[in-house]
Amino acid sequence: MSRTAPALDVDAILDDPNTRIIVCCGSGGVGKTTTAAALGLRAAERGRSVVVLTVDPAKRLAQAMGLTELDNTPRRVAGVGDAESPDGGELHAMMLDMKRTFDEIIEAHADPDRAQQILTNPFYESLSSSFSGTQEYMAMEKLGQLRRSNDWDLIVVDTPPSRSALDFLDAPERLGRFLDGRLIRFLTAPAKAGGRSAFRLLNAGFGMVAGILTKVIGAQVLRDIQMFVSALDAVFGGFRQRAEQTYRLLQAPGTAFLVVAAPERDAMREASYFVERLADERMPLAGLVVNRVHTSPAPELSAARSLAAAEDLESRGEHDLTAAVLRLHAGRMQLGARERRQRDHFTSAHPTVPIAQVPAMPEDVHDLAGLRQIGQLLAS
Repeated sequence: MSRTAPALDVDAILDDPNTRIIVCCGSGGVGKTTTAAALGLRAAERGRSVVVLTVDPAKRLAQAMGLTELDNTPRRVAGVGDAESPDGGELHAMMLDMKRTFDEIIEAHADPDRAQQILTNPFYESLSSSFSGTQEYMAMEKLGQLRRSNDWDLIVVDTPPSRSALDFLDAPERLGRFLDGRLIRFLTAPAKAGGRSAFRLLNAGFGMVAGILTKVIGAQVLRDIQMFVSALDAVFGGFRQRAEQTYRLLQAPGTAFLVVAAPERDAMREASYFVERLADERMPLAGLVVNRVHTSPAPELSAARSLAAAEDLESRGEHDLTAAVLRLHAGRMQLGARERRQRDHFTSAHPTVPIAQVPAMPEDVHDLAGLRQIGQLLAS
């Protein structure tokens, strides 16, 4: 017997003017990007001014919204809030460019000379585009920028796939550990001491370590890192402060986290992880969205009866097409039963988490009409 979970009232969340941020998180391949876009579209067409920020590098969001490209600048989605939907709000969409976001932060919070010193540093080029955790930290920064601008009354965030989707919660602490670590303090010692005498002091105290580092990473790379960290040190306090402000913003009542999953064992396990992690971080969980749920238009015909009827027809050599349809129906009923068991396992562990279910669609969503349909299914 299936356990009954509370129903997730999506429209109540979207219509609440106090809801300013919705964060969609979940493992990869569960329809998270589509869910975020559908929520943004539905909110806009119910009168809200919305921006959807995707951190997923896939282009599905741009294609579904009819945009030729997504980049670090919010772009207006045509057909929402104009003559085609006069009663709606506005919908904008953007995709995080972590390198450009990092550049913007440096340019905004450092004097021109120091900013140029950082931006042209070879180590910065590597850090800003590929360093572990940079994407999550920049997602935190961009979310904070959008919220501080107050240009939209609702921000919908589509996070990266897999468990790293919640790594942006750790971004301030992780960046702090990196820049406050022993190696970084060691590398900044010459610049903080000043001039050639500093290098003599460094060699006197840490000659062996410096020699090893030079052999491992090269003298030029070591100098690049030293210069970068020294220049960044002046603006790092602002980095940490803004990230901590955004973290507190995520904990505030105006934020709603939606965990997105497919009705499969691994995806539902990940959903449980997300729910537990959000509870540990005291983040406001709104509920779970289960995508691609398989149902049947004839639920009263059980899989067992359908298979028995198919076998009877096949044994008599009659109605081969009918027998094939009966077997397809039986397979779908069995799949639906497996999916219900997975949802039951989740509900047993998290009985108070509201759930919304979206039936499996016959084809991928590729336009606003498809997103609109997903939004309606979410709300139903």
